[in-house]
Amino acid sequence: MPKLTKAIVDRAELREKQYTVWCSELKGFGVYVHPSGRRTYFIDYRTDDGVRRRMTIGRHGALTTEQARKLAIETMGGVVLKKADPLAERRSRRSSITVSDLCDQYLKVVESGMIVGRSRRPKKASTIEIDRGRIERHIKPLLGTKRVIDLTRADVVKFIRDVTAGKTAVHNRRGKNGARILVTGGPGTAARTVGLLGAILTYAVGEGVIEHNPAASVPKPADNVRTRRLSADEYRAVGKVLSYTSAELGTPQALTGAWLLALTGCRLGEIVNLTWDEVDETSSCFRLKDSKTGPSVRPIGKEAFDVLSDALRVDGNPYVLPGLRKEGNYNGLSGAWLRFMKQAQLEGVTPHTMRHSYASIAGDIGMSDSTISSLLGHSSATVTSKYVHRLDSVLVAAANKVCREIFRQMTGKGGNVIDMPRRA
Repeated sequence: MPKLTKAIVDRAELREKQYTVWCSELKGFGVYVHPSGRRTYFIDYRTDDGVRRRMTIGRHGALTTEQARKLAIETMGGVVLKKADPLAERRSRRSSITVSDLCDQYLKVVESGMIVGRSRRPKKASTIEIDRGRIERHIKPLLGTKRVIDLTRADVVKFIRDVTAGKTAVHNRRGKNGARILVTGGPGTAARTVGLLGAILTYAVGEGVIEHNPAASVPKPADNVRTRRLSADEYRAVGKVLSYTSAELGTPQALTGAWLLALTGCRLGEIVNLTWDEVDETSSCFRLKDSKTGPSVRPIGKEAFDVLSDALRVDGNPYVLPGLRKEGNYNGLSGAWLRFMKQAQLEGVTPHTMRHSYASIAGDIGMSDSTISSLLGHSSATVTSKYVHRLDSVLVAAANKVCREIFRQMTGKGGNVIDMPRRA
């Protein structure tokens, strides 16, 4: 028999019945090939008292053949050298693993890049941090001490009900560097957190910890679809607050960031993390190295570049919104935005509201859904499918048109944006 390779495993899919392919170079290492085409790696060994064991290592796809072989060598090495019984150890460990332990294991695997997200790419560090927050603030407090094998559908339903009711809500919790964290509940938080719980339990099924996912098909609460958009009067109120006469309300970075949120349709994180080498005024776009959908090119209107022409710059700092201590980026935009909206006497207007309002203005002036998707950097938009170097002139014209209309509603006029305050 030849060495077990991916090509041999792939050819095995032609069989109609499940059968086994053995590796000729590593005794006891093989792969089950199922009629469906699914392939599962395993090892076959004998314990110190002569009992024959067969233990699965993992599925092909989650593991490559070489990765599975490496795991097989490590596992069988323990059998030979330590007289261990890895299958018995696994069964014992699985029978006692708690939800908290499972979450920790899941995060380690995600951080290694072996679990992909919806985009079929490994999860980003920022997404992993969001997952970690939901685990630590909701899943562990409510379910952490339960054994995974004892978790039922009823437990998941109760978990959703408790998060929705705000049982895990915490006010003024301390985060990194003394930052305050507001942990909320509600249907939106419950829907997103139980989605993560379902993914963790799916991982547990794949690892053989449990046979069925108790979160599967459990109805999720309706997540609040954010449809809030600004009216012309509300845009004008925001414009007044962000004018030069209101500069005392925030730092130059906060004012620049707020204007960009209003005029570009970008996400909060995209503005906070924007660097000067991503700003391409010649081509009228931002060339984002990373975004929620990966590398993305965003057409940007002239008035937004007028804002950038007066933005505070710090020598040696690459960020458009430099940190207050002249290192890193400015992370106070979210809090500053809340203060601006309070001054404008507007409720429920978040940075995402500005993104939705940008799209709504584009729709109001007759732009197609595909054009709006490209302006916003949605994953379905063709302009974001590749990190292109030349932007469609039609999209640039569309961005200019939307930006100009938003600026008009904010200021009541055309021309240059109100002078931004500068710091000496």
